[in-house]
Amino acid sequence: MSDRYAELVNLPVGRTVAKQFGLPMPTMLQRRNNGSPDLSGRVAVGEAECGRLGDALGQALADTPVEVTDDGRHQGLLFDATGITSPEQLDQLYDFFHERIVAVAGCGRAVVLGTPPDATGSASERIAQRALEGFVRSLGKELRHGATAQLVYVAPGAEGLIASTLRFLLSPRSAYVSGQVIQIGAATQPGEVDWEKPLDGRVALVTGAARGIGAAVAATLARDGAHVVGLDVPALASELEQTIGAIGGSTLTLDITGEDAPGAIAEHLRTEHGGVDVVVHNAGITRDKSLARMDEKRFREVIAVNLIAPQRITDALLKGGSKAALQPNGRVVCVSSIGGIAGNAGQTNYAASKAGVIGLVDAYAPLLAERSSTINAVAPGFIETQMTAKMPLALREAGRRMNSLSQGGLPVDVAETIAWLASPGSSGLNGNVVRVCGQSLIGA
Repeated sequence: MSDRYAELVNLPVGRTVAKQFGLPMPTMLQRRNNGSPDLSGRVAVGEAECGRLGDALGQALADTPVEVTDDGRHQGLLFDATGITSPEQLDQLYDFFHERIVAVAGCGRAVVLGTPPDATGSASERIAQRALEGFVRSLGKELRHGATAQLVYVAPGAEGLIASTLRFLLSPRSAYVSGQVIQIGAATQPGEVDWEKPLDGRVALVTGAARGIGAAVAATLARDGAHVVGLDVPALASELEQTIGAIGGSTLTLDITGEDAPGAIAEHLRTEHGGVDVVVHNAGITRDKSLARMDEKRFREVIAVNLIAPQRITDALLKGGSKAALQPNGRVVCVSSIGGIAGNAGQTNYAASKAGVIGLVDAYAPLLAERSSTINAVAPGFIETQMTAKMPLALREAGRRMNSLSQGGLPVDVAETIAWLASPGSSGLNGNVVRVCGQSLIGA
């Protein structure tokens, strides 16, 4: 569904009226165009005294079209804050950003890199590094014209694993991601990555792939080189065939809540595809009612589809040791929701299931790490889908405007975030929950 208001205020007359009445003025976001480079433009790079990421930043940007310079308007601002070891040194953030922030181009990017508070060496350093979160989230709310801000905590020993994350956060692929705190931990080096086709030769399972966000995820992973196995319920078999057929993938139809479903999925992937490299738990349902009016069936159905099934499927894919369906260096990405973070009236079942998905990521991250694999989650906010198009007008407009970008996201925004987490270059990302919500004011 198109955002008619955003289209109107980006016309000269609409822009004038919006300014006069102080109305939201969402910028049309730049998203990736096939054939154009992910990274381009000028990027200013700074560092606090004794920062440890200077060489890593140089290497990460070396083979990109980015021009590292402090002249002119900037498409990106990068600041290595790992050298800040006390609150007194936080003024180095001010020194770098104060004058440069006004020169950030439309849909520009600001990224601060720090040390995870748990990995700091003193109380003062821990306090100072935790302060970065407030700085970055506030910066994201001050930026205008589609620009975003992120904080990336890089653990000691993970300096060489930042390229995939920087390429995502500095690019149009992260258009609807802002105000996020991302952690990169020490992990197996990914080896050489083809950044144009990072998933070439890999198999990706996407549940709920027939339509909406699932269809966008399938198309994006296929664009990145994956053979996509799209899964959905038998009732959507025709739509699934059309969606997945268009990208050259293959299909599997079954009810993921069935008793034998996890084993059947694992066996199908082993037999037909030699295993699976990327698993996207996207399938989900809503059955909204206030708790007092909700029958037990509505509650159980949502928990079964949104939470129990992903856990059971993951268990089945991990079963068998060296013969497990999930290949080494695998990626599991779960779709949660900001509803699971902030809650929603009438959605006790849905919010519980999506908060449980975050718990699944927390619980399984150490287990996946033992297998040189990862598990992360994305938490979409207001995304323009068939479901949100059916919302009452007032609620729909509130969902669109109550974020730093003053607009809803698109299914492709969720898909691009999943593709980043699914990349072989993202081996240091494990246990993260990344909101794709334009820095929503709900659950911020």
